[in-house]
Amino acid sequence: MRIVLSNIGTYGDIHPLVAIALELQRRGHVPVMALPAVYETKIKPLGIDFHPIRPDIDPANTHLAAMIYDVKHGTERGLRDFLFPVLRQTYEDLLQAATQPARADLLLLGELNYAGPLVAEVTGIPWASYVLAPLSFFSAFDPPVLPPYPRLARADRTPGMGRAIRRLARLVSRRWPEPIYELRRELGLPRGPNPLFDVKHSPYLVLALFSRVLGTMQKDWPAHTRITGFCYYDADSGNAQLPPHLEAFLNAGPPPVVFTLGSAAVLAAGRFFEHSARAAIKLGVRAVLLIGSDQRNRPHQPLPDSICVAEYAPYSKLFPRAAVVVHQGGVGTTANCLQAGRPMLIMPYSHDQPDNARRMRRLKVARVIQRRYYTPIRVARKLGILLTEPKYARRAEAVARRLANEDGTKAACDALEELGRDTAR
Repeated sequence: MRIVLSNIGTYGDIHPLVAIALELQRRGHVPVMALPAVYETKIKPLGIDFHPIRPDIDPANTHLAAMIYDVKHGTERGLRDFLFPVLRQTYEDLLQAATQPARADLLLLGELNYAGPLVAEVTGIPWASYVLAPLSFFSAFDPPVLPPYPRLARADRTPGMGRAIRRLARLVSRRWPEPIYELRRELGLPRGPNPLFDVKHSPYLVLALFSRVLGTMQKDWPAHTRITGFCYYDADSGNAQLPPHLEAFLNAGPPPVVFTLGSAAVLAAGRFFEHSARAAIKLGVRAVLLIGSDQRNRPHQPLPDSICVAEYAPYSKLFPRAAVVVHQGGVGTTANCLQAGRPMLIMPYSHDQPDNARRMRRLKVARVIQRRYYTPIRVARKLGILLTEPKYARRAEAVARRLANEDGTKAACDALEELGRDTAR
């Protein structure tokens, strides 16, 4: 099959697609990655066809990162100010990828590609959708944490609160998808259901690319949903090795505390790394700071030899050698921590991160600290608990053993092949 895989987002949104594309390629299919142009240099070395779609993403745009990760308005501005103004261009680019030089047999679309369902509807190409975290389903029976209204999460066990949270989310966002409705009118399509909550889920197959330790099937999830398990990929253009100086640091002493903000929140780090370094010094522990490419994230104070600074490292190689991982709660980073069996301290920003953080706390593998309280003293106190109370490490190791029995990439590709066979008939 020729399968077009497409989404718009961060590396955390794209890496599961890369894992699936590589497995599809191994099985003899022809995957085509339709992604923002910034990812071309990461995909082409893998021998996978690449087709750029708009909008592109500037990996150095710290203003955009700060805007999108604003806890009150980040989701709205990301959609209304970044994705929707170029919706027609996204549609045109994806339509070309799906039909040229040959018609695709199947589409696999992420939820941030709002042009994707339009392309599927116009062309008649069968499609599957995928989500990375339970938040995307907005279940009334497993209500998520809404970043602008975190206090509602405290009442999520109250009868009827889940439905109230879901209604609130739809009410607040009711005007956001107007550009999608407008494009549908131009294409001669009916208005249809809500694109933000309903249309983004395929009527054929919805892949929940996460483990059941993160979320379990709910009766109000879309029909044809399959929980596959996590799909792991974290190489850099195929290179999955640790930087030499980081490898040497890890070999020189006991497991360190790793501080990271993923691939996007790192562009809006603020004083995270400075405070993290001070917390590690206060505790007297070794630490790794993954600061990204923005050198403003490098702490200004002189650092002792017990702290190693690196721009990037593949989590699959680093996290198993850590004592604790401090991160932003993105589902990709969370998945790698769970796979490595390491306890976490989570400082969530926005989107699915507060919800993921609460799920990890309930799983008893993490503690949570809010951004406004992220100070050296408070961080050192919480890290001290995670490092000295063995229940967190034991629980994290037990969860890792459960995940060892899952293969999300294989399960996802099996489901796609089954869909391909069914639709071919």
